[in-house]
Amino acid sequence: MLSLRIDLLMEEQLVKNFGRTLRLRACGILVNEQGVLMVRHRGLTAAGHLWAPPGGGMLFGKSAHECLEREFLEETGLLIKVEELLFVNEFHADPLHALELFFKVQQTGGRLKIGYDPELGPDNQIIDEVRYFQQNDIEDEQGPQLHSVFQKISHPQQLLYLNGYFQNWK
Repeated sequence: MLSLRIDLLMEEQLVKNFGRTLRLRACGILVNEQGVLMVRHRGLTAAGHLWAPPGGGMLFGKSAHECLEREFLEETGLLIKVEELLFVNEFHADPLHALELFFKVQQTGGRLKIGYDPELGPDNQIIDEVRYFQQNDIEDEQGPQLHSVFQKISHPQQLLYLNGYFQNWK
């Protein structure tokens, strides 16, 4: 019963902070010899979590690059250099709707750690793991718990060669 109550509170918090509005997000693809960097957000899918590349909402008056640098530091503890725009993904699963700009990024500093989401209070954080995914990890996580862009690739390096506009409507 306690778990159900926590889930309902989390859902209310997510809708309040992110739902029922179109969000513009800057997201980063960091691929190196360890794999592709992923952040696990609990409570975002029926599977109980969502693995996605780091990223978040853009702020008025800040460039996409500035927002992505901020989001990487908040979510992963890493400092990055933003490189070229790779692709755009439109995500819709009521009550969430987002346009995601995916950029190639390179790590320039910092230390990998589990970060936080400043829009959510200290007791309502949803980031609970940050790690690099290899191909076998992507295969093991196929389904709603893995960001939809991974349905378009068979190896992490292929993310760096995607281009265009993708839609994921549910």
